[in-house]
Amino acid sequence: MRDLSSLLQHNVAWAEGKLREDPAYFDKLSGLQAPEFLWIGCSDSRVPANVITGLEPGEVFVHRNVANLVHPGDLNMLSVLEFAIEVLGVKHVIVCGHYGCGGVHAAVDGEEHGIVDHWLQPIRDVAERYEHELAESPGPEARHKKLCELNVRSQVQTLGRTPIVQATWKSGKPLQLHGWAYGLEDGRIRDLECTISGPEGLISRRVALPGTDIGF
Repeated sequence: MRDLSSLLQHNVAWAEGKLREDPAYFDKLSGLQAPEFLWIGCSDSRVPANVITGLEPGEVFVHRNVANLVHPGDLNMLSVLEFAIEVLGVKHVIVCGHYGCGGVHAAVDGEEHGIVDHWLQPIRDVAERYEHELAESPGPEARHKKLCELNVRSQVQTLGRTPIVQATWKSGKPLQLHGWAYGLEDGRIRDLECTISGPEGLISRRVALPGTDIGF
């Protein structure tokens, strides 16, 4: 097990390595922050946005929480979203879940986990809404993967309904919302093909989500 001093030592080695590669690296990094992407992902330590996308520090603005949820009342997430769009000018917001997500498991395992159970309620809502489709999965692992994907799709739709995103589209500014899922077992990101670029991409709750036959 690593102690805190090893983290500081690794930091020194990393910083010195960067300076050897490019003496102006930190001068450039400390300048204007201009990322093109906002990443809303899971807090899971195995899913670092920069690493799995091959991006450098400064190239992606990141918000993470348990199970990559978009709660309409989450002022932390909303503040990040507003800053990213209005100040940083990002044009792409990515909601990225991952297979093997402990939060998704905890939402539907029937156990009590404490305060996080309140946080995970949107996943239980999704699981209930797609109960029949999930029941047709060939096994528990397939069911879990399907629920992870349905959760991401649902969060993209919720994100599109926030006043911040609605106002951005109304103003005519380009903004795309994307839904991805990351595989811990192979390191690959799957595009769930649920990108929306305006209010017309929002799905009526009486209409099926892409890739499903059950209403959102």
